[in-house]
Amino acid sequence: MEGILPTERKGSLRRRLTTKLSVPHGFSGSKEYIIPVSQELIEELGIYFVAFDRAGYGESDPNPKRSVKSEAFDIQELADQLELGSNHPLLPFPFRERMEGKAKNRGTNRKRGTNRKRVRCPLEASVGRYGVRLLTGAALIVPVINYWWPSFPSHLSREAYKLQLVQDQWTLRVAHYTPLLLYWWMTQNWFPASAVAARHPEIFSPLTKKIAEKLMAARKPDQDKARQQGDFESRHRDMMVAFGTWEFDPMDLNNPFPNNETSVHIWQGYEDRLVPTILQRYVAKRLPWIKYHEIPNAGHLLHHVDGMGNNIIRSLLLKEEAST
Repeated sequence: MEGILPTERKGSLRRRLTTKLSVPHGFSGSKEYIIPVSQELIEELGIYFVAFDRAGYGESDPNPKRSVKSEAFDIQELADQLELGSNHPLLPFPFRERMEGKAKNRGTNRKRGTNRKRVRCPLEASVGRYGVRLLTGAALIVPVINYWWPSFPSHLSREAYKLQLVQDQWTLRVAHYTPLLLYWWMTQNWFPASAVAARHPEIFSPLTKKIAEKLMAARKPDQDKARQQGDFESRHRDMMVAFGTWEFDPMDLNNPFPNNETSVHIWQGYEDRLVPTILQRYVAKRLPWIKYHEIPNAGHLLHHVDGMGNNIIRSLLLKEEAST
């Protein structure tokens, strides 16, 4: 398959797999990072994870024309090339994702010099908007919120916006209004730039701090490859896409599964300081067909809370009620 390089695998040892899960990584991540799920559950459900480097990350080509729309078709193209079939749920990671775990997976990346499109974030809304035919369900783990989505009441988006550190408020303004200046803003030394990109301690809840410390302790030396092509092609372009002007409003989306054959889930930590809970609740209220799970005491890395990875997978594939 032109443009695709397989690496390691994480999945069932059975010869016949029942479910193949596409796992796009988030901000600062790579195909090496995957949701913590017990091997017992993987074997029980016959799960096969497919992870890949998005544009500008790892060994994947940068894409200066990345957009919200292209993400949906990139996912479809990837599935077609890997022959994933129609039973293909989506499991995107958080926008601010930096997992240094040890889980293996089947990863892919795009060769330089090909004309293939690239996958990037945010994926969740674009897949729903542009009707990717392969999607049979999705579990969105603290999906990114754009404060400029038209359906948000101005007072609510303003309240959520002010919950961010001042330096992050300015970073979001630059990404939205003057994206061509984002590289300058992120590299200048006169004012503090993004606390999120710098992993400032104030952006994490107490539990998230503990989880992050454990992940850093388990980190391998070769896990710095995610941003080997530079921050501009990876993280800066992520911010420009996520917080730029979208050509549609996600809260106008129709239920992609009107017959309830499967479902879309949003997982949100109540104490998440990066993705505002009040806006996530509003999205879930406007789109009642989304199954919204808000986890008390959890923050942005809620999927690393003990047992939560299994809960997310079971809820998506078995339609079980999540235990918190």
